Amino acid sequence: MAGRSRAAAAAEAHYRRISRLAEMREGELAEALAAEPAAWIESAARYGVVEAQARLGQLLLDGPTNAGEGVARDAAAALAWFERAAAQGSAEAMNMVGRCLENGWGRAVDLPAAAASYRRAAEAGLDWGEYNYANLLFDGRGMAQDQAEACAWYAKAAAQGHARGINLLARCCEEGWGVPRDPAAARDWYRRSAEAGYFRAQYNHATLLAAEGRVGDAIGWFKRALTGAPSDARDAMVEALAQHPVERIAALARPVAA
Repeated sequence: MAGRSRAAAAAEAHYRRISRLAEMREGELAEALAAEPAAWIESAARYGVVEAQARLGQLLLDGPTNAGEGVARDAAAALAWFERAAAQGSAEAMNMVGRCLENGWGRAVDLPAAAASYRRAAEAGLDWGEYNYANLLFDGRGMAQDQAEACAWYAKAAAQGHARGINLLARCCEEGWGVPRDPAAARDWYRRSAEAGYFRAQYNHATLLAAEGRVGDAIGWFKRALTGAPSDARDAMVEALAQHPVERIAALARPVAA
């Protein structure tokens, strides 16, 4: 009896939220969703609000925060909501469908389907879709490898200020992957990505500065990279820095390693 009472109360609360949502103006709805109470987001998602569907998918994918807030993690349910939002034209949801299918979140890994979903997001103009689609193209995962087309998509993401896309465009220019080798362009793109705060670009930018003899500037960027990098990337950086021929740069690795 108690279980049925709780279920009835939950259904009544959900009905009231749906009724309130139907009366809300766009600004009021945005404010209600911005507060991110999970119950409101779920009701709005079931009501058909595409932004709420995408957000509910993210909540379900992330699970509870360290503070215990959020909803229980359910990757399969998350993917289902992303797919519903993507069907309504949400580029962010298309990208997240790709992420789920690329990584096996909520369904078995399906790289061709992930690539197709990323492409839809990319063609809709989403920078993360452009970047993720380029990554699969570059490696030939889920489709034929095409580094030239991958670099073109990195360039589109870079044009929107996507820091990771900028860094990989720089790498393409540096190595001549898919585009003619262009060290000057690579240097400029690394700088832009570094200034946007991406730790890998900060490290790459610092490496080029050190090679040019600008040791003081390089040290500053190496420090930023070490501060912003996650632990696994930071460990790799420390190992490489410890072998650097410039003593002042090699010294950066010692306190971090300790």
